Amino acid sequence: MRDCFGDAALSTGVKYPKSAYWYLQLLLGQKFDSPLVTKYRQWFPYYDMRKDEERGTILFQHDSETAYSPEELVAMILNYTRIIAQDYAEQPIRDCVITVPVFYTQAQRRAMLYAANLVGLNVLQLMTDAAATALNYGLFRQASFNATPQYIMFYDVGALSTTASIIEYRKAQVKEGSVANTYPQLSVKGVGYDHLLGGLEIDIRLRDHLARSFEGMKKTQGSVFESPRAMGKLLKEAKRVKRVLSANTDFYAQVEGLLEDVDFKLKVTREELEAMCSDLYDRVQEPVRQALEAADMTMVEMDSVILMGGGTRVPRFQEALLKAVNKPDLGRSLNTDEAAALGAVYQAAGQTKLFRVKKFIVKDANVLPIVVSFEKRVSGEGEEGEEEEEEVVKVVKKTLFQRSNAYPQKKVLTFNRYSKDFPFSVYYSHLGFLSDDEKTYVGRLNLSEVYLAGVGDALSTHSGAEAKGIKAHFRMDESGLLLLDYVESLFEYPPDEEEQSTFAKIGSTLSNLFGGGSSETETTEEPSSAATEEGEGEKGEEGEGEKAGTETEGEGEGVSEKEEEAGEGDQEEKVEEDDEGAVEEEDLHSDEGAKEEEEAVPVEEEEGEVPAGEETPESAAAAGNSEETETRDETPPTEETTPPTTDEGEEGDEKEAENDSETTPGSVLAGMVYSEVTYLWQQTFCERKLVHDVGLELVQTITNISISLKFVFPIEFVSHHGHGRTFHNSHAFRLRTAALRVKAPYHVYAQKVCNGKVLMGKSECV
Repeated sequence: MRDCFGDAALSTGVKYPKSAYWYLQLLLGQKFDSPLVTKYRQWFPYYDMRKDEERGTILFQHDSETAYSPEELVAMILNYTRIIAQDYAEQPIRDCVITVPVFYTQAQRRAMLYAANLVGLNVLQLMTDAAATALNYGLFRQASFNATPQYIMFYDVGALSTTASIIEYRKAQVKEGSVANTYPQLSVKGVGYDHLLGGLEIDIRLRDHLARSFEGMKKTQGSVFESPRAMGKLLKEAKRVKRVLSANTDFYAQVEGLLEDVDFKLKVTREELEAMCSDLYDRVQEPVRQALEAADMTMVEMDSVILMGGGTRVPRFQEALLKAVNKPDLGRSLNTDEAAALGAVYQAAGQTKLFRVKKFIVKDANVLPIVVSFEKRVSGEGEEGEEEEEEVVKVVKKTLFQRSNAYPQKKVLTFNRYSKDFPFSVYYSHLGFLSDDEKTYVGRLNLSEVYLAGVGDALSTHSGAEAKGIKAHFRMDESGLLLLDYVESLFEYPPDEEEQSTFAKIGSTLSNLFGGGSSETETTEEPSSAATEEGEGEKGEEGEGEKAGTETEGEGEGVSEKEEEAGEGDQEEKVEEDDEGAVEEEDLHSDEGAKEEEEAVPVEEEEGEVPAGEETPESAAAAGNSEETETRDETPPTEETTPPTTDEGEEGDEKEAENDSETTPGSVLAGMVYSEVTYLWQQTFCERKLVHDVGLELVQTITNISISLKFVFPIEFVSHHGHGRTFHNSHAFRLRTAALRVKAPYHVYAQKVCNGKVLMGKSECV
């Protein structure tokens, strides 16, 4: 039997239901024991599904020799769509933009990327259905946009799920060099969804109703529920009856030779269908409520509500939605079947050099909050007022990406007061806005376990410098994927004795000539303008780190052409700890679990560890520091927003290096490893010297896929430029390693590739 897709597969699937696979996007990134997999097996009990013992995911046993994973089946569908596009375009196609549901987790997004990779597709971006639909809607209404925001709610009832998304449209001014240009922009402000509220649930209920009616006739010896072919016929007929009842009040369902050559015919009314699905219509308003809550808005602020998806053709859905949004009518101006695809096509055209399209800025939003937790040792009071203090461990939690945070975006987490190796965890949290069922559909909350090794070695190597903390650089890219780019340790060396500047010497000479001073008078040297700018930039950055609380500097409204590759915008947010170790977090949508949890555990002194109250040079250097989180939203400031002051030598060079570097995501998926060692840099300033030591061994475990990945970074690099001299401009250079890509065959763990190690300068296992 040949492979077939679409309508051909639908017809063939009635005869061979075990060999026809439906609604596979529900299974991507899911473990075998997931509630969504359990629901899928209830819908289609005739599939022979088993557990992949290596990955813990699903396998469809196609025949005695062949088994397919959901990623492989989705890859076949993607390849079929590419063949259709190539036939139309009459040229090879490799690049694409793929739409995914707004609620897709990190594991599901990586599974989709893996499916595309299996057939050689280069995914430019994973775009959410909400953003793609909104882009298609806005393309033809750009003339109506201005500086005043317009808010549109899109309500999408698809085959599997229902989503409500609030989109802001406006014109944004973007500075490109010395010119400020105006572009249309859309921003996803809030999203609400129901995983299993869709047209398929109606089809399944109507199918089961028809099957029970046939069983009641008692004309056959066998049960229709035990015949996969009969159930496939009934599902096909149920879909047809549902469509007809959307425009008619009653209709006859009929199937010839349903079972044992017995024909089936039954009259079904719209009232009966609505009674079967009455509880579904009660769930229509929940996505609307979630979206309004996420955007912190009300329905009064919505200019209109636009329908999307084939499920919105059901009259009862429309009635329930009208009641939920309290609007006189619903917008039906979108092509519900093609709007998302057309929006993705435009987005793809804008990311390639083959087409020139008008710029339309798209800012998507994170749906599930992501948190980092780590342990911190603090001194506690002894019992009954004793002077002796006992070390305790507190579990500190910091929100890395909140609900509705725009992306792409970068964030830097700084760890201070650490003199030994330590781990930290990244996971989903603050999910109080979800129902109990929706929380189970998220799957495993833990995203990654990271262990930082070599901390003590880095401190001992730079014992003469002041430790400035260990920084973990996170990034959420255009596809909504969370990446830990690299980890670095920063040290500050004391400045060398500076020579008097030429101007200071001239001033001293003139002063002596006119009797204004003597040779014994000390002269304070005024740094040059360039040096002053460098020093102020550094001091400003350091001063911000000393402030307590949360500071947010500027939000950009668009993407400048210069920084388009790096992402969107510059927003800095810092969250610090006070002296007591309490974390100040601003999370408007947190539940009870969103509060910082601290677990006090007495800690015994390890061998070689300094007892509480005593200090090492390294710990004393970091004593004035506290953990902080820096947020860099990659949206450049608009004309209305003043950009934050940055140090050209450090941050500017970082962006330049980032744009020059290869953009291979550091990700792990289903036995395939993509690893990258990005870049290292160091700067020497006239006032002080900063050393970025990436001599940390980072061990990362992606628990959703159960694969380990280890990065081994170079230990040390120190420059001695600038000794005995004064630079009026910052002298900076960077050292960069080549990006390594290690691929493992399908079903092979990363541990089998060099024991999970990425070796610098070597492409083969040793």
